[in-house]
Amino acid sequence: MTTNKHGIDLLQDPSLNKSTAFTEAEKQELGLIGLLPDITETEDLQLQRVMMQLGHQHTDLDRYIYLINLLDHNETLFYRTVMSDPARFLPIVYDPTIGEACLKFGHIYRQARGMYLSISRRGKVKEVLKNWPQKDVRFICVTDGGRILGLGDLGANGAGIPIGKLQLYTACAGVPPQYLLPMYLDAGTNNEQYLHDPLYLGMRKTRPSTEELFSFVDEFMEAVQEVFPKCCVHFEDWTRTPCTCSNVIATSTASITTTYKAQRA
Repeated sequence: MTTNKHGIDLLQDPSLNKSTAFTEAEKQELGLIGLLPDITETEDLQLQRVMMQLGHQHTDLDRYIYLINLLDHNETLFYRTVMSDPARFLPIVYDPTIGEACLKFGHIYRQARGMYLSISRRGKVKEVLKNWPQKDVRFICVTDGGRILGLGDLGANGAGIPIGKLQLYTACAGVPPQYLLPMYLDAGTNNEQYLHDPLYLGMRKTRPSTEELFSFVDEFMEAVQEVFPKCCVHFEDWTRTPCTCSNVIATSTASITTTYKAQRA
């Protein structure tokens, strides 16, 4: 493993953490002795433990929460789990379970994933995008939460959609996670239930006019082209299709794979 991180800092990075799968040589080199159980497990054995723990969950939403927690700590094991049985796990990490997860997003929230860009940041979008730690982003999946699946306007609760969609980019199309950025563009919501929910994670204001929204989206697209010049933007489940923007890509695995390979060429 090649990394500048050592010890606890490495274990807290889900893109690098292998937990009990680190070899003795890696533990010595990376300052992990004493920070992990003094064994080395195979991924197969780690997967066996995950399957056992998943078996203790009672609902698909419980399994979704468990898997997202796994993703937050060990990306490699998360994707190993999902692709060990796609027919079983893709409906948990995405549709249909993602619908229930979005309805309850503010209530089951554990930690931030992706970026949250509020319309109140107009004029400073480029500066906000520069806060993302990865500088070579190839795909952004972005929603305003206005038309989530068949559930309507979920506002900030719709942030689960780009998170889940980009997991499919990796699981099904092989795009490395570091090239992916899920985003929620917060322009408010017209859903009164969420506006009065103390655990709602979005702006507590109703949605702006189409003209105001598209002006915000135009600034967003211009900022993306400058900050992430190799990036394609995937608009997902919007209140109104931002048709003024041309960088909308198809959602099929084949198109994503083709686009990613073309970027690498």
